Formats: sequence, C-alpha cells, structure tokens
Amino acid sequence: MRRWPLLLLLLWGLPAVPGRHYPHSAVLDGASRYRLSWAAQGSSIAFRLEVRAAGYVGFGFSPTGGMASADIVLGGLDAGKPYLQDYFTNADRTLKKDSQQDYHLEYAMENSTHTILAFSRQLHTCDPNDKSITESTVRVIWAYHDKDFREGVQNYHGSNRGTKSLRLLNPEKTAIIAPSLPYFDLTNQGVPIPDKDTTYWCQMFKIPTLHEKHHVIQVEPLIQKGHENLVHHILLYQCSSSLNDSVLDYGHECYHPNMPDSFLTCETVIFAWAIGGEGFTYPPHVGLSIGTASDPQYVLMEVHYDNPSYMEGMIDNSGLRLFYTPDLRSYDAGVIEAGLWVSLFHNIPPGMPEFTSEGHCTLECLEEALDAERPSGIHVFAVLLHAHLAGRGIRMRHFRKGDEQELLAYDDEFDFNFQEFQYLKEERTILPGDNLVTECHYSTLNRSHMTWGGLSTRNEMCLSYLLYYPRINLTRCASIPDIMEQLQFIGVKEIYRPVRTWPFIIKSPKQYKNLSFMDAMNKFKWSKEQGLSYNDFVLRLPVNVRCTKTDNAEWTIQGMITSPPQIERPYRTEPIVCSSTSCLNCNLFLTLLIVLYTSTTAVRKSGPFV
Repeated sequence: MRRWPLLLLLLWGLPAVPGRHYPHSAVLDGASRYRLSWAAQGSSIAFRLEVRAAGYVGFGFSPTGGMASADIVLGGLDAGKPYLQDYFTNADRTLKKDSQQDYHLEYAMENSTHTILAFSRQLHTCDPNDKSITESTVRVIWAYHDKDFREGVQNYHGSNRGTKSLRLLNPEKTAIIAPSLPYFDLTNQGVPIPDKDTTYWCQMFKIPTLHEKHHVIQVEPLIQKGHENLVHHILLYQCSSSLNDSVLDYGHECYHPNMPDSFLTCETVIFAWAIGGEGFTYPPHVGLSIGTASDPQYVLMEVHYDNPSYMEGMIDNSGLRLFYTPDLRSYDAGVIEAGLWVSLFHNIPPGMPEFTSEGHCTLECLEEALDAERPSGIHVFAVLLHAHLAGRGIRMRHFRKGDEQELLAYDDEFDFNFQEFQYLKEERTILPGDNLVTECHYSTLNRSHMTWGGLSTRNEMCLSYLLYYPRINLTRCASIPDIMEQLQFIGVKEIYRPVRTWPFIIKSPKQYKNLSFMDAMNKFKWSKEQGLSYNDFVLRLPVNVRCTKTDNAEWTIQGMITSPPQIERPYRTEPIVCSSTSCLNCNLFLTLLIVLYTSTTAVRKSGPFV
C-alpha cells in the first residue's frame, strides 16, 4: 500500500544502473547550480542532472538554443513520486507531450537543496519530435523551477534557464597533469579595446629560454572574467628566428598600415583557440616542440576582439597558458591552415538560405610538400573548423585518387560561439597527392548586401586547422577563387588596367562603369534562383593554389591555377539506424524488477530503513 515511498527509498539507495559511469560533465549555468554529466555507449546515451532546485528540472536540445522546435524532457519528484516526461515544442514554442516517450528514468533523488535525475535514450529514436544526437555541436537547453511540473499548470521557469553548446559524442579531452609541471603564460597586459566591432591585437612574446628540447603538452585559455564573449579567438604564430628582444616592447593592432615590420615574419600557426573552447591536451605520443634552434623563439599572439555593441573603456588581459615537460614525446606536432584564403574574392550573395563555399588544399601542394618532407604521409589527430556568423555547417572532406574517404571532421550544427579542436576518433594519414576540401555552408537570409571574406565577424571565413605529426615545412595549404571569373556572372566585361586601387574599378558595361567590384556585386539584383546558379558556377571555377612554408617561404607550386578535384567515387555514409523504444521499456522494467527484488531482500536481511 506504500509502494511509491518504498520505491523512492530503493531508488535513493542504489546506483542508477550497475556500473554506470559518467566520464563527461559540464556546468551549464554561470552560478554552478546546474551540472550535466553524460556517458555515450553504443547506440544510446545516458544523462545525469544535478540541480540546486526542489521543483521540476528541464533539459533538452534545440536547433537555435531557444525554445522553438526543441526536444525537451521534464522531471523531478512530486510528493516523493519521481516523474520524467518527454515533450517537444513547435515553431511557436508551444509545449506538447510526445506520444512516443523515448527518455527513460533510471534514478531520482531530492533533498532539501538538490534534485538529481538520471535517464537514458537512444541516439536516434525514430521519433520526428526528437533530435538525433551526432558528433556535431549540440545546443543543450536547460531550466529549473522551485515548484513541480503538472499538466495544464505550466510553471514558467523565468530567468532560470539557458543554453550551452557541447559535443556530446566528441567532447574535449581532459587530462590530469602533474601539479609540479612547469608552465609559462602569454597574456596581453592592459590592452585598450577600441569602440569598434572588430579589433585584431598582436603582441610579441619570447619563449622561455631552455637549454634542451621540451614538449608543450597542454594549452589552456586565460580569458579575463567578463570577457568571454569579447575574446573571439586567439592564434599563436611562430616568428623569424632572426628577431631580437627589441620586438617585445609593445603590441599593436594587427593588419594595420603602421604595424611593425617584425609582425610580418610571423606566418606559421602553431596553436589556435576559438570562443567556447576549453583547454587542449596533446595525445600521449605528441607534443609541441620548444627549446631547439628550429623551434619558435619568438611568437606572435593574435587576439580577435569582437565588440558589436561598441562598448567603451574595456581593458583586456587575456591570453594562453602553456604547460611543458622535459619528458619528450615520440613526435613533434605541427599545424596546417587549410581552406579558403581570407580575401574579398570569397563572397556570398544576400538572402540565401543555403550557400556553399569550398577551400582547397590541393593535390599539387600536398604532393610537392609531402614528397619532399614526408613521403610516407602525416597523421592528423585533431581539427578546428572555423567560420563566422553566417556559418551553419563545416565539413573537411578527404580525397585520394578520385575516391572520397570518410569525412575527416564535420560539424553540421556549427555554432559561431563554440569553436574548439575536435579530436579524431582514429588518426587519419594524409599522403602525397591527396586532396583536402574545407566545405562551408552559410545562410544569409537576414542580409541585404553581399557578405565578403574578411577579418570581421560580419565578414566570413572558411578554414580548417589541422593538428598533425610529424611536423613538416608546410604551414598553409589553401586556395583563392578567380574574381574575374566571378564577375563575369553579373556581366562585367572589362576593368581599368593597370590596377591602381583596391578594390579595383570596373570599366564596362555601362551600368557598372566606375564602380568598384564590391559595389557592382551589391548593385546586382540577387534572387534566390540567381544565387543558386552563382553558387553552382563558383564551385566549378579553377582556383589559385596557396602553398607556403615557414618564414614566408613558398613551395614552387604556389600561384598555379588548378581545378577542383574530380570525384569519381563519392563516399557513401552508413544509413542511420534508429531504434524503437519498446525494447528499452522492457529492459527498464526488468532492471526495475531486479532492483526491487534485490533491494527488498537486502532490506529483509538488514532490518527496516530508519
């Protein structure tokens, strides 16, 4: 007659599932009231919520981070009775109970301060109201209330809600390092942030003098508190070894006409961090080499500040912390920047729900560089995919002799505010003659003018940063589309030559005469149909190869014109197999019976609960 209180006590006193371990966790809110832990195994995933609240707890997934079109679960304990229900919302954010209940409660507990819920679901549930969970970014939404949820009485969570982007199936790897491990910080000191939307600030640093080779094995961002949305990304470049300490005196705005000449010697990216990313730990067999003559002695730290509200009077002290060790790893790490060379030659028409750009790390560049440096190939172990505000998805495609390989990395739910290195589940070998294509998907529906490649977050980029070993003398492997070919699409016939201004000026036809090519592209009346035709046209154009070494040197292939790869055999992805919930319900029922039987037997042997 008192079955629910007994069941609640049994649930309180036992683990959710025998042997259940949650290897990943994240605090979802700024006040540390809501902690999510999770474990993926096979075709299912288990969650544990620990929330400082005594009412209902909400959790779910959303395409935008809001309530519209979301997959939601609500749970808690009401008068000692645990509940967990699967809901969804439509485009107008109306909450509806899902006819197919795919979230399954495994454990529930509530005390005077916290509610703990543990539950599981399949990655792919066959339910159109549920979001499939993949290796792409997932926008988790969360909420809580001090009262329990009841049908027909929707207690609004108010400000007790939020969103956080995570990779549930490919989370950031964390490693415990020895507390005594030495480190050094590269941080800006009192940088005044201008009241403009985009600032790139560059500062020179000298790597600590070491008398023998060491390996950096972990890098952590040091973002000044309150500046988490101001600091968009940080790049660390190796500079010329011929510099001296005079370059350390001051920082300067990057890409500025008065920028110190010494900054121009810093072309080799050795590390990259972007907004939302956590610290990065190198694999056990790889490290970033410092301390030898060929290693960086001077580095340039480039910090991208994003200030769309034009806030005034901000001073920043953000940077990076690098942990290093004398215990050498087997291989030195390198970084290759691949994709579209950042320039106005990369452009996207306005009003497009979908537009695709491609940046090519061509077979010609990889063949020359790898044949000379590493004929047996290099091994990629992590990738950072990078775009700006119009970005919706990015894929790094890999081709070998006309055969498309499995995707090297992808994020079909790209979030501008969450960009970090993805560890590959298996290292990928890149051989001489391979092709790598960074494929970026954009949406410009809310824009009325062309979007141009550039440094501002309102401009666009399409880049991949490949972490690999062993290090070779290749820093950039990218491409530039031909702007004159693109202008032919809108009817441009001739430009003024020689080119003396940038952007250059159009001579004919009459409707574009004396306009810059940017103004001409904006003057053209873009429709969705014309945008789609232009996209198809651009993707077939020849590209200019960019293939660079350290210290601004170039491989001989630099500047050649080549065509995008001919795909003879596209890669066929395995179809997603979704799972019915009936077996899960059966398993849960059997587990519950076992729990009840085992616990009741234990109770009989040990006496009543007190």
